Amino acid sequence: MSLMTDRAAESAERPATSIGSARSALISILGELVAPYRQPVHTAALLYALTGVGFGESASRQAIARAGASGLISAERDGRETKWAVTERTYEIFREGVNRVFPDASAGRRWDGKWLVIIVPIPESHRATRKKLYAALRWAGFGNPSAGIWVTPHVERLPEAQAAIESLGLSTNTISFIGSTATIGIPEAELVERSWDLEKVSAAYDELRERFDHPEQLAGKDALVAHIELIDALRHTPYMDPQLPQELLPDWPGLTVVHRLQALRAERAPAAHAHWLTIARLD
Repeated sequence: MSLMTDRAAESAERPATSIGSARSALISILGELVAPYRQPVHTAALLYALTGVGFGESASRQAIARAGASGLISAERDGRETKWAVTERTYEIFREGVNRVFPDASAGRRWDGKWLVIIVPIPESHRATRKKLYAALRWAGFGNPSAGIWVTPHVERLPEAQAAIESLGLSTNTISFIGSTATIGIPEAELVERSWDLEKVSAAYDELRERFDHPEQLAGKDALVAHIELIDALRHTPYMDPQLPQELLPDWPGLTVVHRLQALRAERAPAAHAHWLTIARLD
């Protein structure tokens, strides 16, 4: 689930859409509509979904081809047509992402007051490395209170951070430790405030609720398109919301919005999946 988006491929052709990139939309389609059925689908079905949410055919084909080249999906011939199957690597990515996108399982868990702190300076000249690391750490729920310092109350995500740091060859310049805050320096509440722009996150959640929480009942292609857009929005919430423990952020409205969006997903999934099964010829 912590896959980087690539806007360049579709920027010249893409009409207005609420999803950031064709790659992002494709990942959402694979996770919600293809992976659960464990059956390969034709290129035409993926193009139907991608063009439905607003991407041009060329950009959609490029996203599919790049997903195949990167090992997210694998191709097989079906006569003159091509079918695409989700690879085992991608199934694992989706499994790892479920608890992050749908955090219900961790609700109510008490926080022990410990922080995981990582100090990893990266020169400005290594911008690509910085971008990859920052994306991985934000997905893992880390905040950035000052340059080169990353913190999270989710200490159980140490292996995830370690894997990202090691994969980028940054271990020799990294310092990490786990502990509680002390009396020296800023209080814990200010640490939270400096690490995450929670006002911005709250405003983003308000926008999501306004966009998706409506009473209309959709069917057919409309239901499918709306469902993909909702899934893609939910899939990106961990990048903006660190899902802080209640002890640090009591009465956080974001959790209420996420739960409401998840309920909408469950309510609207049958109509969307029914249309997808027809388009993908899986029924």
